[in-house]
Amino acid sequence: MPPPNRRPGRPSKRRSSAKKAAKKDPIYVDGVKPRPMYVDYKDLELLAKLTNRHGRIVSRRKTGCNAASQHAVSRAIKRARFMALMPYVGD
Repeated sequence: MPPPNRRPGRPSKRRSSAKKAAKKDPIYVDGVKPRPMYVDYKDLELLAKLTNRHGRIVSRRKTGCNAASQHAVSRAIKRARFMALMPYVGD
């Protein structure tokens, strides 16, 4: 039985997706993972890049961070917000 949204015998209109370049992790220094994984909460320039204009933390999929980097980033952003270095909400 065909899917309910398609007519039988018609090809789908989806185009083949081109390969996208892998995003580089913004936390890595010269392509090397820092040990220990720590993001300074006082580095507001970096933290501002990892939040959107509404003040929300941007997802891993969009930033290119791996899981350990994303945990360190979110921890640093939350610390910066608590210390009143960053706003909780955007403009």
